[in-house]
Amino acid sequence: MLVGALSVAGAARPAQPQVPVLWDAKERLPKPDLSALPRLRFLTTTDFPPFNFLDGAGKLSGFHIDLARAICAELGIVDKCQIQALPWAELETALQKGEGEAIIAGIAATPESRSTYAFSRSYLQFPARFVVPKNKALVEPVFDKLRGKRVGVVAGSAHERMLRDYFNTVQIVPFDRPEDLYADLKAGKLDAAFGDGMRLAFWLGGSDAAGCCRFAGGPYLAPEYLGSGMAIATRADDPALAAALDYALQEISMKGTFAEFYLRYFPVSFF
Repeated sequence: MLVGALSVAGAARPAQPQVPVLWDAKERLPKPDLSALPRLRFLTTTDFPPFNFLDGAGKLSGFHIDLARAICAELGIVDKCQIQALPWAELETALQKGEGEAIIAGIAATPESRSTYAFSRSYLQFPARFVVPKNKALVEPVFDKLRGKRVGVVAGSAHERMLRDYFNTVQIVPFDRPEDLYADLKAGKLDAAFGDGMRLAFWLGGSDAAGCCRFAGGPYLAPEYLGSGMAIATRADDPALAAALDYALQEISMKGTFAEFYLRYFPVSFF
């Protein structure tokens, strides 16, 4: 069946919705000594809510801001910790000039970007999800249950390619705009929608969805389609700092701090 085939292939894999835990509790990373580090300045942006944004008082806020401060606390360097917001286009130059030590702004870890940066391990991934009307029951395995059903997806997206490759018994209905996809799902013109779990979660939790729909099946993690998720970038010649960030990120996850941040900024879980 699909679930077994995808698991064996290491592609998309379904799991029970939950707060994402990307760290192996049995793996204990060494605690770094950063006593000689003069400063840890995180570079980020202001225009990527809920990760980075200016709140009503003009204060830099968001998931990444809380995460950066928690990292500094775990590393015992709160007094050396700084966060600076810059336009996206200036982040790489600022890092290379030594105006910051790390970028926490969603730079994708790809073979190309790894020539410029060293990366922490991924701390958040973005699964694909199905959304269905609330009155429709759909549980794993969903492959046969979706046979012949009308499933909307954004045209030309990685999610469309994934849907065609792994759920090829459905009747695929491509849309140029997500808004049109949501409208047809809400109006009952579709049996399901397939797409980015985080974006779908925000739609489900918003007033536009009006409680019409819910997640079903998944979540599906497929790095070859969807990438490896979010990681923190350091200069390529500073892998030791990236390793130190791994230690802090694992501790934050194991202690439940990451779950607290996740639920604060993503009240409708996309896992």
